[in-house]
Amino acid sequence: MNIKNFEFKARVAEPSFYEQKLLTLNPKFKGEDHQIDTYFNVANGRLKLREGNIENALINYNRENTADAKLSSVILYQHIPDKALKDILTLQLGIKIIVDKRRKIYFIDNVKFHFDTIVALGTFIEVEAIDDKEAYTVAELKEQCDKYFAFFELEKADLIDKSYSDLMEEI
Repeated sequence: MNIKNFEFKARVAEPSFYEQKLLTLNPKFKGEDHQIDTYFNVANGRLKLREGNIENALINYNRENTADAKLSSVILYQHIPDKALKDILTLQLGIKIIVDKRRKIYFIDNVKFHFDTIVALGTFIEVEAIDDKEAYTVAELKEQCDKYFAFFELEKADLIDKSYSDLMEEI
């Protein structure tokens, strides 16, 4: 599945504060997922295998590292968990880094909200305006991100310009 995704990620000290704020909008709670994201060595973009109790997918994506809401081009392959897939990818590409996280997942329409606790990194909020049906323009997706950035009253200094994998490599 090819997806346009506009997103921002912010480091926050108290994710429960932002979660309570989001709850005032009556989002749909998808659940709390323990996710292991294994990033593989690739020539272009990023390739990760997500293993969780809610979400399991092989995800290829390209995104600029900028401290702002940003566009990602994503190819998502959802699958039934199977150890053989990870074994093949590991054998052929090698593991770059592993990110271990607990993630609370909410939705309002096409906008996905993550409240993340990342082992060794801390706590974050991530907002993704997702278009998997060619229903939105990039400008509309950006507008949705901007709306929730303002709603959460975040500061530009809170924004993270990298993926969790990049942050893990820095420690």
